[in-house]
Amino acid sequence: MMDAIDKKLLVYLQNDSRQTTKQLSILLNLSPTAVYERIKKLEKAEVISKYVALLNPKKIERDFIVICQVRLVHHHKNAIKEFEAEVKLLPEVLSCYHISGEYDYVLKVCLKDMEEYRDFIANKLTGLKHIGSTHSNFVIAEVKQSSVFDIK
Repeated sequence: MMDAIDKKLLVYLQNDSRQTTKQLSILLNLSPTAVYERIKKLEKAEVISKYVALLNPKKIERDFIVICQVRLVHHHKNAIKEFEAEVKLLPEVLSCYHISGEYDYVLKVCLKDMEEYRDFIANKLTGLKHIGSTHSNFVIAEVKQSSVFDIK
């Protein structure tokens, strides 16, 4: 169970996970040891699953973003498991969600340009087992992108 201090700690870590336990201890009015122990407790409970560096897609030529919807031919357990295992291996796919509605999955795909996306569709995605059809939407502008949860 998380208390109010744990929640404040998570807010601080989400905004800058490189802060030292000493910096966090000042913000939380706790000892560095107490902060360290709280962080370890949150990691052990898998509230904190990993620490990452967020990259600027423009600087690494991955700012061509496509939202791709995928419909499977079959919806039996093995087809779903196989598709999900295969899509996890595609580095171009940053997110994959199993959804309700007309399509079965929605993918966020980040690449260099349209030519790279065409190659991705032709040689990777449509080669996966169980895909019946795809539908692509190209991002015109990113209005909001966040990895920060509102914790209350």
